[in-house]
Amino acid sequence: MSEMKPGLFDRVIQQSALRRFRRWAETARDADLRDLRNTRAVARRMKYHLDELIHVADTRLALPVIGNQAVPVPYDADWSWRPELWCGPLPVQGISAVANKSMLGQEVTLFHDCANSELTLRQLRNTSADDLAAYGLRLDVFRFDGSYLSLVIDLPPDAAHNLKRKHLIRLDAIVELERPLEIFARLNVQHGPNTEQIVRELPLIDRDLVVEFDLAYTKLNEKRVEKIWIDLIFENPEMSEVVLRDLFFSRRPRAEL
Repeated sequence: MSEMKPGLFDRVIQQSALRRFRRWAETARDADLRDLRNTRAVARRMKYHLDELIHVADTRLALPVIGNQAVPVPYDADWSWRPELWCGPLPVQGISAVANKSMLGQEVTLFHDCANSELTLRQLRNTSADDLAAYGLRLDVFRFDGSYLSLVIDLPPDAAHNLKRKHLIRLDAIVELERPLEIFARLNVQHGPNTEQIVRELPLIDRDLVVEFDLAYTKLNEKRVEKIWIDLIFENPEMSEVVLRDLFFSRRPRAEL
């Protein structure tokens, strides 16, 4: 904690660095190209750390606060996770005319085969007392001339660590729809050259929903699990708006019979 309380010497160094970057910015238009290339490299390295600091700080200071973001996890869960998009503000918070395989953040990718994209993705700030996550995701679909539309969420390596066929993988979500829409969730588990898939339709009778994937019905090679991802597949999405207020994953062993 003491590292976060800069003393006089630290403040002097910060002011010196700030003056240096301000001077570089003011003289960038007329600077020698070699000098400009060097200062750009320094600025890019600095920007990476600043973006990381801002992301973490905004996550902790965002409303709803961290203490209100927890969701009920099964008591015997051995792993749980909420993607970064729902935790804190992203450096790029929206995309219009979304191209195929466009990413929003590091874990969410939109796939489609539209010839002319009339799709938008945008991160939203959640402010309602009922919202558990600090941020949400809105997908707007206008004219849709493609045959498929899916949102892919890459799960972190921890989700695949020691994964067994006795595990249940659970998806908790809070979904708001502009009009009735069919949405399917497909779990993909890559093990060696093979990929196991389980498909479930989201029960959109309520705003809060839960879906579980039982790995007992797969031919999973437990020794070769490499990667896990979830596809959210939207059927006939033209002229619709979907808001994912929250998305949360957990894993637990199935009760022994």
